[in-house]
Amino acid sequence: MIVTTTPTLEGYTIKEYKGIVSGEVIFGMNFVKDFFASFHDKWGGRSSGYEKSMIEGRETAQAEMEKRAKDMGANAIVGVSYGYETMGENGSMLMVAISGTAVVID
Repeated sequence: MIVTTTPTLEGYTIKEYKGIVSGEVIFGMNFVKDFFASFHDKWGGRSSGYEKSMIEGRETAQAEMEKRAKDMGANAIVGVSYGYETMGENGSMLMVAISGTAVVID
């Protein structure tokens, strides 16, 4: 399945618009990641634990969106947008949401 942030696909014609499709994932950030991230906050650097979690969340949300689009009969998704939001007590949960328009291309 082709997934793009653009509203069209060069070299393809959109034959049918199936509708808006989305994928969402909410997951907890555990205390070990928080503990090691606090060192990065203090001395700088990247937090690989958080980065891995965000990548996993994004990939899972996109896979969910692609499955929903396929179930609608689409073979591509255009106009895709991602969003991240912290939730829960002290921002202990992270939500990754993705949406786009499911289409049939030729």
